[in-house]
Amino acid sequence: MDGIGQVRSFNRIVTQQVGALAEGFLGRTRSLGACRLLFEIGADGIEIRQLRARLALDSGYTSRLLRQLEAEGLIRTTPSPRDTRVRFVALTSAGRKELAVLNRLSDKAAASLLDPLPETQRAALLSAMGTIERLLRSSAVRLSVVNPDSPAARYCLERYFEELAARFESGFDPALSRPAPPAELTPPQGYFVLATLYDEPVGCGALKCHAAYGEIRRMWVATSARGLGLGTRILLRLEDFARERRLPLLRLETNKTLTEAQSLYRRHGFREVPAFNDEPYAHHWFEKALSSVKRPLRS
Repeated sequence: MDGIGQVRSFNRIVTQQVGALAEGFLGRTRSLGACRLLFEIGADGIEIRQLRARLALDSGYTSRLLRQLEAEGLIRTTPSPRDTRVRFVALTSAGRKELAVLNRLSDKAAASLLDPLPETQRAALLSAMGTIERLLRSSAVRLSVVNPDSPAARYCLERYFEELAARFESGFDPALSRPAPPAELTPPQGYFVLATLYDEPVGCGALKCHAAYGEIRRMWVATSARGLGLGTRILLRLEDFARERRLPLLRLETNKTLTEAQSLYRRHGFREVPAFNDEPYAHHWFEKALSSVKRPLRS
């Protein structure tokens, strides 16, 4: 069976096993789509635009499902506390009770899937599920070149600086670090790559183009998206931009506490070299000679 056929076969058995084909999901009176919205709205509520993006639903279908749930008295919509121009949906008291019922029924359905299996097969199934979930989340991540002054880019940079301040022994002050102003990370001077998962920013990286080399800057991945291979994808995308610019060399520096970053760079062919700049927060400096071979660009 080829790859496409295997995916189709997997989709068929999963939809059957989880009851996606039933008229009422988990024995309730509403569809899987409507129940999925209740699960996603959850106890904290969510902006409707985030709900649509997270579930990859078009606005018309989402509106129909929300109207159905509102007619049942399970949800209410209000202006978002963050932006009054945006609609926010939350569960009512009845909605929270219904969600509790759905969670109990979902647990029962999960148990019915696992219970017939011996322990070894149960462990194998759970391990495979974890791997599949991680890889599917990874395939949903999109990379794009954006303006480093855009709201999503600024969000990533703010979280990046906050993490550095928390992890570095002496804290971190961007004003003391070597600068990378937006103009230097905007084509043709450079590139700022943003990673999004369901339209939410989860990572970034930048390439600053010098005459004789490219400089990797601002590499960051959100805690929620780690383990998806996202750092590798961002780094390889930046390498491809450097090749397109015919830059023969990549350089970067990093702090001693960022052991994950050091491991990432070493795995991808960077070698440690003597210090080549005066970055006050750096303890390790790396270089990588680039070949002219290009990889196909992917989102």
